[in-house]
Amino acid sequence: MSGPVHSMKIGGQGMSSPYPIVSQSEVAIVPVIDISGLRKTARERSLVVKEIGNACGRMGFFQVVNHRIGKAVMEGALEAASAFFELPEQEKRKYESGNLREPVRYGTGLKDGEEVTRNRRFFIKHYAHPLEEWITCWPANPPNYREKMGEFSTQAREVGLELLEAITESLGLGPTYLTRRMSGSMQVIAVNFYPRPHTPSPGSTVGLPAHSDYSCLTIVLPNSPGLEILDPEDSSWKLVPVVEGALQVHVGDHLEVLSNGIYKSVVHRGIINVDETRISIASLQSLAMEEKMEPAEELIDEDHPKGYVGSSYMDFLEFLYGNELGQGWSFVDALKIK
Repeated sequence: MSGPVHSMKIGGQGMSSPYPIVSQSEVAIVPVIDISGLRKTARERSLVVKEIGNACGRMGFFQVVNHRIGKAVMEGALEAASAFFELPEQEKRKYESGNLREPVRYGTGLKDGEEVTRNRRFFIKHYAHPLEEWITCWPANPPNYREKMGEFSTQAREVGLELLEAITESLGLGPTYLTRRMSGSMQVIAVNFYPRPHTPSPGSTVGLPAHSDYSCLTIVLPNSPGLEILDPEDSSWKLVPVVEGALQVHVGDHLEVLSNGIYKSVVHRGIINVDETRISIASLQSLAMEEKMEPAEELIDEDHPKGYVGSSYMDFLEFLYGNELGQGWSFVDALKIK
């Protein structure tokens, strides 16, 4: 059904890695779950649901295969992303904005006049559900961007809904507990581009600082290694291996809230790849813009009191206006009832 990826060192002594060196971190032991069993017999489904629940409970992260997004769709999205970031800077800056509520927003972690900074990435983010409402706001250049990214966005959302059904089932809430509220939900596509540094520095160079996602669930398609997760068991950074054909799945803050802390959102960061540029495409799924996520009443009792206040995607944006990502501020920590 699934297989762990065993720990090894890269960038130092020990087993060599087939991937470019991006970090001195140990490689994470991450479940790789075959989710085709969710669509088979009741027994097979229950086994996969248990696997997913165990992964959410341990580190809030896993990878999935047999998710029904074809290789051509994934490659098409990555190629469209690469083509966008190869455009002249003037073309990309058409979408630049400091307004976090803009449905399409381009930005960079680079500071003006600095060629190399600790936080180094470029990104474009855009709303993606319902697709027909937002796709005309997306970049029209390169010409196939909307088509290729739209195909991936639609299919990634379907994978997310299937996983959310399994996750709420694993909590004993039933498969439709959350998905019945998702028809008007938010989906944000965040496309991150980490250029190869001109002057590589030893060890890890952070492109995206440590954070957890506000979402219920985040599904990520990477083109190369560079994602590190914070292992809750020993508080160390672990490099996530790239598994061919797999998607990476993050538990987000709102799922931690829903589960009343049974599942934890995963703290992660993006690392610069010293040998090549790196691209990741993230599909973040949450409830509607102003709909608040609360802990499930079924998971609250005398021994497990309510641990979080309710919050919405809009609340998260307000939080960002006053707190800089990666500077020690955490959205989910701000929601915890002390």
